[in-house]
Amino acid sequence: MTEAFDRAISELASVAREIDHDAIETACRMICEARRVVLYGCGREGLQMKGFAMRLFHLGFDVSVQGSMTTPPVGVGDLFLVSDGPGRLATVNALTDIARSAGTKVVLFTAEPDTKIASKSDCTVAIRAQTMASDQGSDKSLLPMGSVYEGALFLLFEIMVLRLCDLTQADSTDIRARHTNLE
Repeated sequence: MTEAFDRAISELASVAREIDHDAIETACRMICEARRVVLYGCGREGLQMKGFAMRLFHLGFDVSVQGSMTTPPVGVGDLFLVSDGPGRLATVNALTDIARSAGTKVVLFTAEPDTKIASKSDCTVAIRAQTMASDQGSDKSLLPMGSVYEGALFLLFEIMVLRLCDLTQADSTDIRARHTNLE
């Protein structure tokens, strides 16, 4: 088991080292400047987006997850954060088009920054990791399907939370005060 953990951690570390710090900074600043933030991702990417939405809420941002019954309409001044690991998900493409037509800025997280969807974003954060669309062949990860991308997405979001704490001057007391008490 230790060998599997070591290999998985090594794969995640390798991917994380390649994420462009300037793109991370741009995405964080766009979050801080947004009136409202809406997040979306499909499948397990969506789970990572929901986790990030929770942390953004803890930081005091007006945040929603697309698909929730309480997600407001987006418009000028808003930000749509979306994950499309393979860079070709039809739902992500359609929602991005709707957000753009409403005047909403878009931050895209993807393993495939050279795809058409990236041209529709205001900021693309490339996470060059195996996704479900690229899990075949000899360079296959130890982890199944899109797990490396999804794990790197989680790690990236935690690092972004640290940067957002700096930008908003939030501390653990502020974050904890917004955590639910219904547990």
